[in-house]
Amino acid sequence: MFEALLKLLARELDRARIPYMVIGGQAVQLYGEPRMTRDIDLTLGLDSDGLVRVLAVCGACGLKPLPVAPADFVRETMVLPALEERSGIRVDFVFSVTSYERQAISRSRPVELGGVSVRFAEVEDVVIHKLVAGRPRDLEDVRSIIVKNPGIDRAYVEQWLGGFDRALDRDITSSFRRLLES
Repeated sequence: MFEALLKLLARELDRARIPYMVIGGQAVQLYGEPRMTRDIDLTLGLDSDGLVRVLAVCGACGLKPLPVAPADFVRETMVLPALEERSGIRVDFVFSVTSYERQAISRSRPVELGGVSVRFAEVEDVVIHKLVAGRPRDLEDVRSIIVKNPGIDRAYVEQWLGGFDRALDRDITSSFRRLLES
C-alpha cells in the first residue's frame, strides 16, 4: 500500500514540478530499523503560496485534504494533512520556509521503488529532522539510523543542529552526541 502511494505521489509531484523529499517513518525504514508507520511525510520545496499546486496533486492522487479550510490551516501550521480513504494512509505535505529545508531537498537522493524514482532525504537530514522533533520515538529512530550508518557526516549534522539550538533555545547537539556515544 505505502509503496504504491509513494510511487504515485512521486510521479505527480514530479509532473507538477514540485521539489520534495520523503522524511519521517518512511525514511527511517530506508536508513534504520524497519518499524510500523501509518503515514507518509513529505517536505516540499514550496511555501504556502504553492497550496493550489499541492491540492491539484492531492486530487490526482485521490487524497482528501483533512482541514475544512486548507488555506487557513496551512497558513497557521505550514502542513497540509490529507488522507487516502481507501487505504487509510495519511500524507502530510510540509511546506518549507527555511534555507535548511530547501538545502535538504536539494541534497535528497532518488531511490528506485518498482521502476519509479522517489526522492528521500539524505540520512543526515533524517537525523536532523528527528532530533529537532525530539520525541522518544524519534530518538530511538536516530539511534537505529546511527547504528546502521556509521559513516554519517557528523560535522554536517552538528553544523545544522547548532543553528537549531540557537533558534529554538534548546541543546539538540548534546542529544546527538549522547546518541553517538551510546
